[in-house]
Amino acid sequence: MIDFFTKTLSNGLKVIVHPDNSTPIAAVNIMYNVGSKHENPNKTGFAHLFEHLMFGGSINIPVFDQPLTAVGGDNNAFTTNDLTNYYESVPAANIETAFWLESDRMLQLAFSKKSLDVQKKVVIEEFNQRYLNQPYGDVWLLLRPLAYKEHPYQWPTIGKSTKHIQDATLNDVKNFFYHHYAPNNAVLCVVGPVEPESVFSMVEKWFGPIEHRDVDQKPISPEPEQSEPRHLEVERDVPFNAIYKAYHMSKRNHPDYAPTDLLSDILSNGKSSRLYQHLVKEQQLFSTINAYITGDIENGLFVITGQLFDGVSYQAAEKAIDNELEKIIGGNITEYELQKVQNKFEANFIYDSTNALNKAMNLCYYEMLGDANMLNKEVEVYQQVTLQDISRVAAKLFRKTNCSTLYYKSKKS
Repeated sequence: MIDFFTKTLSNGLKVIVHPDNSTPIAAVNIMYNVGSKHENPNKTGFAHLFEHLMFGGSINIPVFDQPLTAVGGDNNAFTTNDLTNYYESVPAANIETAFWLESDRMLQLAFSKKSLDVQKKVVIEEFNQRYLNQPYGDVWLLLRPLAYKEHPYQWPTIGKSTKHIQDATLNDVKNFFYHHYAPNNAVLCVVGPVEPESVFSMVEKWFGPIEHRDVDQKPISPEPEQSEPRHLEVERDVPFNAIYKAYHMSKRNHPDYAPTDLLSDILSNGKSSRLYQHLVKEQQLFSTINAYITGDIENGLFVITGQLFDGVSYQAAEKAIDNELEKIIGGNITEYELQKVQNKFEANFIYDSTNALNKAMNLCYYEMLGDANMLNKEVEVYQQVTLQDISRVAAKLFRKTNCSTLYYKSKKS
């Protein structure tokens, strides 16, 4: 049980404090409700670009890392389709340094053409290295728009193309900042050897003066139900043929989310899982195979991906995958298999919760989902999943009309 205290400032900033005396280090995490799904379809990659810009200096602090390093702290950030997260780990006695830094860049960045040009080059280079010049790197540039036709999950966090980043103007980024980076669009969490009232007082001092902003909260329409199978075939200079099958699944707060997550573990979590045992070890159709969920807040994807052994046809590979899925739909699953993945989830979840920074991130995330206390109920939710739930969800998921398939062919095959 993770006990915590909450307060909402008059400007809308939600604050969560979890006292944890097991460590001398305090974790400060601030999560903004802005990800790639909030972008203009013609100006994508901005949320990720801002992850970089936020370290390029703010109105009163030219170099973000310098003051933090001086007090023995470190920091980082990440962007997803749904949110952007920034975090610091500092000795608890120096926690106010983190508040000073985070509040200043929430207040206003040091917007300049020079800083923007530098970060645009960094992001474009990252785009080229990770997505275009790496084997299988462009998979999500292909698979997302195949699976999503209307929802903004149709592009990855890096954006649709480097041109969108290259064309970004100073006015574009200023507009994006002031409509998304705001106290009323963020959750701040502190975990460590701290007193809640002291933290609330410091947060009020540093963040309280920042004005409530007009946040861009246009509703995002759900992706229409897919009514026919979709297929794309590409050829690339890669060592092996690969297959990617993406099925539309429930949103994060849906009751089917936990059964779907456990279903992915039954299929491919470890070498004792079904897909590895049957399709890699026994039938030797794949050199690697995996099943996972994208874990998005809105309706996400259940993805099955594998690299085929030389000489194995796509037809044989797909048929073998479909056979394994049909077994699950038909109820060919044991209580032992389910209990094993439930226990593994519980062990990982509890272990994850021993880390102050992980707790801070998770409390912010669940608060963004609607209630931070959901964190304390998650293990129970997963333990209540039944065999019937698994088969029911599998039947709903693994319909051919719900699947988008990418054949990623090797030029040498």
